[in-house]
Amino acid sequence: MTIPRSMQDFDVIIIGAGAAGLMCAIEANKRGRRVLILERAPKIAGKIRISGGGRSNFTNLHVSPANYLSDNPRFCVSALKRYSPHDFIALVKKHHIAYHEREHGQLFCDESAQQIIDMLLDEARGITLRTATTVTHVARSARGFTVATDRGTFNAPALVVATGGPSIPKMGSSGFGYDLARQFALKVIEPRPGLVPLTFDADTLGKLDGLAGISLEATVTLGKTRFTEALLFTHRGVSGPVILQISSYWREGDILTIDLLPGVKVFKRLKETKETAPKKDVRTALAHLLPKRLAHRMAEWARVGGRLAETPDKDLRRLAEHINAWRLRPRGSEGLRTAEVTVGGVDTRQLSSQTMEVKSVPGLYFIGEVVDVTGHLGGFNFQWAWASGAACGKAV
Repeated sequence: MTIPRSMQDFDVIIIGAGAAGLMCAIEANKRGRRVLILERAPKIAGKIRISGGGRSNFTNLHVSPANYLSDNPRFCVSALKRYSPHDFIALVKKHHIAYHEREHGQLFCDESAQQIIDMLLDEARGITLRTATTVTHVARSARGFTVATDRGTFNAPALVVATGGPSIPKMGSSGFGYDLARQFALKVIEPRPGLVPLTFDADTLGKLDGLAGISLEATVTLGKTRFTEALLFTHRGVSGPVILQISSYWREGDILTIDLLPGVKVFKRLKETKETAPKKDVRTALAHLLPKRLAHRMAEWARVGGRLAETPDKDLRRLAEHINAWRLRPRGSEGLRTAEVTVGGVDTRQLSSQTMEVKSVPGLYFIGEVVDVTGHLGGFNFQWAWASGAACGKAV
């Protein structure tokens, strides 16, 4: 075989300098491996940089396999167990990065997400990193894998695909990792947007008009999946963390059931008020439970008004149903353009859960978002990146 002069040999080539790729490089570097990372974008770790409003929600204290979606739900167990949030927190502490906990166990930098990027680069000192480099061709060779780019050709016995999914394309993401998987005859679970704002038809938006800015904790249910977090009324419908969470499970045509007062039995409360203050207006009574604008709108939707004493229990029950079990059908989602993650990806049944290696192609690995493991909102996707990257880096 004739080796082109532009070819350089490494032990490991990683395509993608995001969270998973960098963590893999760190662990491989610890073991004395000669590592090359190829990144198409001019800057590394774009999603880390913008995450958490620029402060990086880098992990979550409550990580468990239940926080992940996958067609193969047990696949993530091994990696998450072997590299826990506390392992990453120890790394953050080692670099004296101040952080704080917010609701639901989410951890954020006190200052900037750039601190996490700088930490990863410091830990990966000694590796070769090439940004603004486009991979044009990948092939198996006598030495393992040959990777051709617009800046030369490289060779290694181990190739790690850490390209992420096609969510937020403005950050340089694409479906390239899926193309590579298919090149090696691997199955890809159809990718779709996750943690994405949902959209609503004109009729629904008309009903919600005037409610923008109202925020409250709500429970949203879809089938057996349920989340309780903040819900926000906006000019585009309803949004907030609880809607983003359920969006990863939502499919076209699905109806969401929203409890605007979780833990409060609205009919019981209204019935009690009817007995103790019968002259009180229904809307006034409801405004003791909900923000005034929302209370009035709910009463309007349910076609219920007037004094409680004059309001039949069946009407109060209908009003309560609108609040404790509001049924809402989204029209669609904003798509991959604004989705924080991609649901789906490389079918994990084809990978080793211990090492992330493709069972049918020795030396080929897939890690991070490119595989069919998707976390909930709140630092879970970064923890999967750290865990899968570490598992791979300890094996390549």
